[in-house]
Amino acid sequence: MTETPGTARTTADKAAELQRLHADPELLVLVNVWDVITATTVADVPGTRALATASHSIAASAGYPDGEVIPVAEMIAAVGRIAAAVDLPVSADLEAGYGDAGATVSRAIDVGIVGANLEDQMKPLAESVAAVRAAVAAGEAAGVPFVLNARTDAFLKAGDRDPAEVLAEAVERGKAYLDAGASTFFAPGKLDEAQVGTLVEALGPQKLNLIAISGALPLRRMQELGVARVSFGPWSQNVALTALADLAAGAHGGDGLPEGTRKLN
Repeated sequence: MTETPGTARTTADKAAELQRLHADPELLVLVNVWDVITATTVADVPGTRALATASHSIAASAGYPDGEVIPVAEMIAAVGRIAAAVDLPVSADLEAGYGDAGATVSRAIDVGIVGANLEDQMKPLAESVAAVRAAVAAGEAAGVPFVLNARTDAFLKAGDRDPAEVLAEAVERGKAYLDAGASTFFAPGKLDEAQVGTLVEALGPQKLNLIAISGALPLRRMQELGVARVSFGPWSQNVALTALADLAAGAHGGDGLPEGTRKLN
């Protein structure tokens, strides 16, 4: 829901709600947004309980490639505008923390963000754990039960490694990040049911987060397996861009406005 006078919750309230949503056995479905209009549009859809940003999408909309190229101040400003526009918990994709995970999370909390993805980029485990600890400490210092979603790139950067070794490393990193205070563990990639089951068994139910990509497990099955949340990353932006490209192609071919188009802003 978009924010209306008299209904706004505090940052701490929103963080507590986001923690609760992750612990609930019902799968938390987050459709990623990248600016105010996408945030308010998704927030107004019945069933939306929280929002998540996508760093790739925010960077692309501002003309930057993905990978912490966008200045951190610009990213924080973007996620802050989103958080201010809705009265729902907002989790921000903060990539790998822009060189200082603790400071970046502190800045995000200051603009109303109550959770964040933090990538390990397959850096040495000790370095990644230290970043998680710094991010968690920033939430504690602010008095906010911040939802730190520690992400591993183990599956995305697996290459030709033995899948069993990749899975074992993901389990090791997941346990280490949760032990360091992360609320949940994010393992993007096309994981099969056996891999998901192994991760849930090792980490516990409602601790694993996944991404909805082509070929991924059905959302209902994710919930049955004990997955906490699923998000769409930059793919929600690609859905919107596909519709825009199709409109342009149709217009060049003589078509008008697609049937079923609704005025949402």
